[in-house]
Amino acid sequence: MEKKTKKWLAVTMTIALTGVLAGCGANGANGANQSEPASGNSSAAEPIKIIVGTGTQFPNVCFIDENGKLTGYDVELVREIDNRLEDYEFEFQTLEFTNLLLSLETKKIDMVAHEMEKNPEREAKYLFNKEAYSHWKNKVAVAKTNDSVQSIDDLKGKKVLTTATSAQAIILEKYNKENDNAIEIVYQNGGANDTIQQVVSGRVEAFLSADFTLPLIDANGELKLVGPPLSESNTLFMFRKDDPDQQKLADRVDDAIKEIKADGTLKKLSEQWLGADYTTSEI
Repeated sequence: MEKKTKKWLAVTMTIALTGVLAGCGANGANGANQSEPASGNSSAAEPIKIIVGTGTQFPNVCFIDENGKLTGYDVELVREIDNRLEDYEFEFQTLEFTNLLLSLETKKIDMVAHEMEKNPEREAKYLFNKEAYSHWKNKVAVAKTNDSVQSIDDLKGKKVLTTATSAQAIILEKYNKENDNAIEIVYQNGGANDTIQQVVSGRVEAFLSADFTLPLIDANGELKLVGPPLSESNTLFMFRKDDPDQQKLADRVDDAIKEIKADGTLKKLSEQWLGADYTTSEI
């Protein structure tokens, strides 16, 4: 996509601000975290820089391709939003998944783009935008040859892999609270590189996976999803709560997503990166 005029303006701004960013991070230099005067030619002409936190190990969602480019469904959607919002300039910062929410809280980033599922636990602490951009159902993923596990109850006494702070981890932790820590939860750092192998080799029995995610990480079809959905949720972008600038940003992101949905671009992005249209079923 062709970048708009605001892009080359932002480049000169980035060069000028490099020293400041090195010293104090996004918190000090990011316009979204400061109160700028409403009047004045300078503030009216310059887009507000937004640091978007994402990952690099989620196949087809946020990853580094063979050419060394950060891309994927969430990444390209943010770029499309960037093209449609003249008043903001979005820049990516890649982080381990487990560091995303802490970085948001400490104002090192201004927005999280990583297929973040909305649930009560997260909603109590963070701000979500309103327009969902995908929808998923979480189920139990086991080896294709495993017929002994048909539901989460069959995982009692077994090792189940998950990523700390993930929506799937919250499901498992809640289950354990209600069932005397029946499942042995094994935490990993967020990389999906050996998740399939751990299940196939028997080092762990299972993990929880969104319905559209499993085909993305299990290219050889070695696993299967079993049992009823353990949760069903929209995915949205995440921001800091109780921050007027963040609320304004979330509202503007919603404006852009509405346009992207209406003209069919969101559906095309989902089909391109996720293999089907996962944008229409919302709760």
